[in-house]
Amino acid sequence: MIGERPIQIISGAIHYFRVVPEYWRDRLQKLKACGFNTVETYVPWNFHEPDEGQFVFEGMANIEQFIEIAGDLGLYVIVRPSPYICAEWEFGGLPAWLLADPGMRLRCHHKAFLNKVDDYYDVLIPRLTPLLSTNGGPIIAMQIENEYGSYGNDKAYLAYLKQALIQRGVNVLLFTSDGPDDFMLQGGMVPEVWATANFGSRPAEAFEKLSDYQPDQPLMCMEYWNGWFDHWGKEHHTRDAADVANVLDEMLSADASVNFYMFHGGTNFGFYNGANFHSKYEPTVTSYDYDVLVSECGDITEKFHAVRKVIAKYADPGPLELPEPIAKRSYGTVNMTGHAQLFASLDKLSSPVQSTCPEPMEQLGQNYGFILYSTRLTGPRAESKLNLQEVRDRALIFVDGVYKGVIERWNKDREVAFSVPPEGAVVSILVENMGRINYGPYLKDPKGITEGVRFGQQFLYDWTIHTLPLNNLSKLSYRLFDETQNNQPAFYAGEFSIDEPADTFLNMKGWTKGVAYINGFNLGRYWEIGPQETLYVPGPLLRKGKNELILFELHGCVSPKVLLQDYPVLSTRSENDEKS
Repeated sequence: MIGERPIQIISGAIHYFRVVPEYWRDRLQKLKACGFNTVETYVPWNFHEPDEGQFVFEGMANIEQFIEIAGDLGLYVIVRPSPYICAEWEFGGLPAWLLADPGMRLRCHHKAFLNKVDDYYDVLIPRLTPLLSTNGGPIIAMQIENEYGSYGNDKAYLAYLKQALIQRGVNVLLFTSDGPDDFMLQGGMVPEVWATANFGSRPAEAFEKLSDYQPDQPLMCMEYWNGWFDHWGKEHHTRDAADVANVLDEMLSADASVNFYMFHGGTNFGFYNGANFHSKYEPTVTSYDYDVLVSECGDITEKFHAVRKVIAKYADPGPLELPEPIAKRSYGTVNMTGHAQLFASLDKLSSPVQSTCPEPMEQLGQNYGFILYSTRLTGPRAESKLNLQEVRDRALIFVDGVYKGVIERWNKDREVAFSVPPEGAVVSILVENMGRINYGPYLKDPKGITEGVRFGQQFLYDWTIHTLPLNNLSKLSYRLFDETQNNQPAFYAGEFSIDEPADTFLNMKGWTKGVAYINGFNLGRYWEIGPQETLYVPGPLLRKGKNELILFELHGCVSPKVLLQDYPVLSTRSENDEKS
């Protein structure tokens, strides 16, 4: 009910933190044009409190502006501010600095955890309460926790979060969302709080199960998975538009409400992609296209039209009024003329820390990026295997600066072995944090080397550690590129000039693995194993005239040049999403 008026919620998810602010209105206008009356968004704690006590609500983190734009367009808003959000987002939205406390317990009634949540809510919730519908704003509902029943059953924790919202003035509809399974609903539901269900297909079965636990209440699918996300090394997921439309028709004909997860996916810019761990660790790609109604770069898809046609059977979507298409441009080849080796640039990026053991990055105050461990081995020593206990997530091994191989968390078959000459050798291990796990029982996911390093059976001590968050590359000094320097981690710099900024796509063909920056903005990771072959560059990140591109490449390239083209490349296969 909105006041005294019943409403069938037709909502779509758009994450403000995955879209540049200049495009928020465009994406929200497209949501409204499709016939939706509501937008839903998560709130990622780590995006707003990246370092403890340091809060960010500007730029892409300006959640209030996003909600206000939605209200201006006549849309209602559902906000999901639970400390944990999943969302294929780094650490499920939890801040990495929580892991600096080795005794921290997550997502339960653990005082140390709840104290941190309270500190965060004391800042976040007062920003949202003026925007509640009860105060004349567009927010009609807020979530207590996210799919908690698939993780735990701590009812005291859920009750605490409920009261945390109420005590801070949240007086709109509160809800939970869980999968439509017995154990999930039993673990995730809260007394006197509306329960919703998440699923991708078979709505009649899902709603029947939800009704078993919550009879005589409105039905809602809080996450209708009409697409799916991608992991590195797998193909891009797609789902048939007609199938998506038919399942929606079933839900609306049952008088149920629905929230599309996603309506528009956006991008995991920077180091904010998450990872999953079912049988093994699987990091999520930079693109969060999700194969949904509006593509990563804002294009209307076949699903948009199929869904709008179904909505028109139940509500008047009005005339199709779309904003002007956003321009895309090919800017041609960018020659990467500057070159700076990582090992020669350490003093410009980091101050060394001496440590007995190779500590994980959280113990050194680091959240994201890379971390370098170095130690000296005496010699001579016969060839032995280097054992990392445990690497999280991918390590490049160097002996006296010479690349010896890679050790990967998910690939137990990859090993590195070497001998040590009589004069000894320096062993260096460059570890990449490829994204903390965002879902399931292995959520607690410190990064770097978590226990120790052995050469053969002997543990190695006395380490020099460089933290490499790579959030400021301005002090780097470049020289002309030398093609003989492959297999050395290095920064490559190039410039290009444009007449007018427009959306474009960075084609990384010929490069191996690394991170790309445009005008100091971290676009995210690239990797030759796909499925993502291009990185989306929103036009607002560019400027008229000169622009700077920097690549941190781990292994080397075929040729030091990249292409800026006017279309994305995601390798696809057609199948129903896995959760359905």
